[in-house]
Amino acid sequence: MNEAHTDVAPPLRGWAVFFRQNRVWLNVLLFALTLGSAFVVGLGWGLNYKFAEEISRNPNFAPKVGMFGDAQVVILGLVYAGVLIFILLGHELGHYLTCRRYHLDATLPFFIPAPTLVGTMGAFIRIRSPITRKRQLFDVGIAGPLTGFVLSLPALVVGLSLSRVVPALPHEGTLFFGEPLLLKIIGGLLIRNVGPGFEVIPHPVAFAGWVGAFVTSMNLFPLGQLDGGHILYAFLGPRAKVIGRAVLGVFFILGIFFWIGWLVFALLVLAIGLKHPRIWDETAPMGLRRNILGVFILLVFILTFIPDPIKGYNIFSLIRQFWP
Repeated sequence: MNEAHTDVAPPLRGWAVFFRQNRVWLNVLLFALTLGSAFVVGLGWGLNYKFAEEISRNPNFAPKVGMFGDAQVVILGLVYAGVLIFILLGHELGHYLTCRRYHLDATLPFFIPAPTLVGTMGAFIRIRSPITRKRQLFDVGIAGPLTGFVLSLPALVVGLSLSRVVPALPHEGTLFFGEPLLLKIIGGLLIRNVGPGFEVIPHPVAFAGWVGAFVTSMNLFPLGQLDGGHILYAFLGPRAKVIGRAVLGVFFILGIFFWIGWLVFALLVLAIGLKHPRIWDETAPMGLRRNILGVFILLVFILTFIPDPIKGYNIFSLIRQFWP
């Protein structure tokens, strides 16, 4: 997701020493573990999709162990994992291949396996060369989210076209995910006649596209070492720092009123650092093509942003749960 680099060559220490050496075996191992963790999570989404009607009819439905071995559920789990990893890999390869184009030294993608609701905490590359030109910085920054968006779009279209409409599921103990504007538009075109008392159960491919869209929007926030931070710095130079600080404040507002996970993300961004390395040609023009791409990627952010990725998990709702 994120890339880190410096514009000087200080003595190597800490993580810089670790990333200085190529460890392809580690990249492969983490990729395999992440594929496995995504598959395990995908089994759950596959089971929810196949047995959606049974679940809606029986509020006390409890899946049996053998259901996870059902052939269709296994295939759906594999499809979810494959589509999700393909989107994340495309995002990181967008950065990596652009670095190769400009002869910048970068690591292969490091995937992060995690038994979360989506099966991974994403992926990242480490850029070991300084980026000194604003057009290079822009191209490296935009390549990842642009590729991720292009890959997420067909996943959402195909997945939503395969999704099922069933009687509304029991709300108690059920997680509800926020919808980006992109999903609402595609869903409105593909899924009709969802009347009162019914809801859409997304196909696992649609959920993989949802994750891809969410990852895209997270990385496009314009601050620090995020992709959006690189893009904004390419346009504004040091002036981007003011916007970055304002965006950090937005994270805390989102965490309080919409989803507490934004507070965790804000702390992660602070740990990575808000300072951005200087570039040599801050006054050079970006050119018409990059200006158009800059407007387009802003539109992508608007279409993929989800203020409440998991509904009902803001500060106030959690206080009500634990402090009646």
